[in-house]
Formats: sequence, structure tokens, C-alpha cells
Amino acid sequence: MAKRDYYEVLGVSKDVDAAELKKAYRRVAMKFHPDRNPDDPSAEEKFKEANEAYEILSDENKRASYDRFGHAGVDGQSGMGGGGGFSGGSFSDIFGDVFGDIFGGGRGGRGGPSRGSDLRYNLELNLEDAVKGTSVQIKVPTLVSCKTCDGSGAKAGSKPVTCTTCGGHGQVRMQQGFFSVQQTCPSCRGRGTIIADPCKSCNGQGRVEETKTLQVKVPAGVDTGDRIRLSGEGEAGDAGGPPGDLYVQVHVREHNIFKRDGADLYCEVPIDFVDAALGGELEVPTLDGRVKLKVPAETQTGKLFKLRGKGVTPVRGGGVGDLLCRVVVETPVNLTGKQKELLKEFQKTMQGGKYSPKQSSWFDGVKKFFGE
Repeated sequence: MAKRDYYEVLGVSKDVDAAELKKAYRRVAMKFHPDRNPDDPSAEEKFKEANEAYEILSDENKRASYDRFGHAGVDGQSGMGGGGGFSGGSFSDIFGDVFGDIFGGGRGGRGGPSRGSDLRYNLELNLEDAVKGTSVQIKVPTLVSCKTCDGSGAKAGSKPVTCTTCGGHGQVRMQQGFFSVQQTCPSCRGRGTIIADPCKSCNGQGRVEETKTLQVKVPAGVDTGDRIRLSGEGEAGDAGGPPGDLYVQVHVREHNIFKRDGADLYCEVPIDFVDAALGGELEVPTLDGRVKLKVPAETQTGKLFKLRGKGVTPVRGGGVGDLLCRVVVETPVNLTGKQKELLKEFQKTMQGGKYSPKQSSWFDGVKKFFGE
């Protein structure tokens, strides 16, 4: 009987990559495995056919020979075909392999040393330090490698022994029917070894609690939400594994004068109505000191004045921002009797003139609204 095309057997195209080829083989193998098809005599043949196809196509040299010469180029090279007895793996092997890929318990895998956890430290800064950069000292409670046992967890002069439950693999397989699931060994917790004589300093954990003092260099231009990574300053790894990292999370406190928006700074500048009407020169603050700001006559509340280059240089690069000053015309309070009389006299001189264009246009809008 003529053999079917191997690509056709697995339901894949000739340009299939290794990952897709493996997925296709698993689908076919699980579908026709004899354990799942006890009443179908043809299932075993189809399963063997899939095994043979995968064995050839998963090998680069055999696949190249098959692509060039067909079955004639690989006859005798397959250990699963050619009329031999059923030699495929059990269904539990296939299904266990699938679960291993999904849950990280690949066969033959052993726990061994694992990387330590990453840590986060919340750092509060004032605006000046965030904009100009600074260096701060922080204290971080963490787990560090035990110096007595050098992180092994075993007493000096002793060594961990192979776990008898998993045979040193760190994984055990539980099977029910044709289902097989690999999970972390409950005895050694995935290490593959058991500490028979634990270190007294760390009680066999290989790590001890300690508060580390670190110097953090904060670059200029950071903002709330930025993170500074300190490589290797996280928790020590388990069983002598490498340490994790420390992430310093930046939070910039609110400033009583300035507000930040990206690279720009904003501030409100209160002025009296005389300066607003006649114009003048004001001193305004910046992060680099005070500067003079010329206010033209007839300035209204909300007018923005831009001071170029007085903002922030972003930490990720780009041009320096600006400082935008918003003028707020302030109504005078605590007036004396004489001042009130002067204002009343001043008010009389305003009658009938176009001194308040916004007020006039607003009243015109009100009249139109009421149909007057």
C-alpha cells in the first residue's frame, strides 16, 4: 500500500515551521491514540503514521531528503514505520508534554536555583529635585543571600541531597486514566534536593531578612510614574539563584507655585487692576530664580505669558520646555473710605464709554437671549 504524503498526514503545508509542525503532530497523535480509541482498529495505524511523519519532518536532514526525493529518500530511516511493532509513546507522554508547555513543567525539568523577586520602592521628590536631578539615600527591607551557607541553606560542611520523591527532577507526574499532569514536587518544592542538615543562620532557607541602604541617582527631568531600575538590588534568589531587581517608583509632590505638564511649567501671577489697566513690570519666580515680566496695558485675566526655556528638560530627551505665566487680575479688598470714594468717582467717568468690551458683548448676548 502506497504511503501518504507526510505533510498530508499531519495536515500542514510544506513551508510549516517547527513550532506549528509540533502542534499539528500533537493534534493528530491525540486524536488517533489507541488509548482513546480502543474500539477503532484503524486508529493505531493512523497514530503510527503520524509518528513516522513527525519523526522525518522534525529532523532537518531527513526533511530535506524527503522534500527532494520523497519516500525513497527516507525509507529505512524511520524507527516508527516499516511494519515494526507499535513503538509510539503513551498518550500520557503526549498530554503531559502539552501541560508542560502550558504550565512550565516541561519533562525532565528540575527546579534548581530560581531568580529572586523584583522589589518596588516608592520615592517622593519635590519638583525642584525632579527637574534638576538629585541623589538620595533609601533603605529597603529585603531578603539577602545567607553569608553563613552562601545561599545553599545547608549547614557548613554538608550538602543538599537528592530528593527521593521526584528523583531530583523537581517535578512529579500525577496520572488518572489517560490524563497526566506534571506539577512541582511537594517534598522539595521544585528544587530537586532536600536539605537534611539546615544552616542555623537561615533555618535552611538560604536567605535572611536585611535592610539595605542604597544610593539612588535620580536623573534630571523625571516625573510622576517614572521608574528607576537598580539591577540586582531586589531579593536574593532561592537556592543561590541570582537576585531580582529593585524598581524605584517616582512620585513628585505638588508644588505651591508651579504645575508641570510634560516639559512645560505653569504658574498663576496675581496683579492689581491698576497694573492690568496701565501696564507695568513684575517679578515672577522660576526654578532658576526671579525674572522680570513686562505686562502691557489693558491686560485681562487669563492672559498667558511665555518664558522660553524656563521649563523642564525631559528625562527621555527633547527640547527644554517653557514657563507659562497666567495673569489673574485681583480685586482689591479692605478699602478705606477715601479709596471707595475715589473708585466711585472713577466709575462715573466710565459711563457711556467702551471701556469694558467683554462686558458690553456679554450684555448684548443676554438681550438677544431674552429677545429684547
